[in-house]
Amino acid sequence: MADQRGGAAESERAPGYEQARDELLEVVRRLENGGTTLEESLALWERGEELAKVCQRWLDGARARLDAALAAEEPAGE
Repeated sequence: MADQRGGAAESERAPGYEQARDELLEVVRRLENGGTTLEESLALWERGEELAKVCQRWLDGARARLDAALAAEEPAGE
């Protein structure tokens, strides 16, 4: 999956799907609760954007794998 996340260096930094999703949920919760400074809110929003992209890459990769598996099962004539 590292190739879909921009190479080995990024894959070492990028969290797995579940970790990114859980952290994203925490970011959203903190933003919705308020009580943070503008600077903290901006940093949370930026982190949330990064995490959303990580999640989307994982989901896109999973979709590609499912599509490939389904295509491999189809008879050649269809």
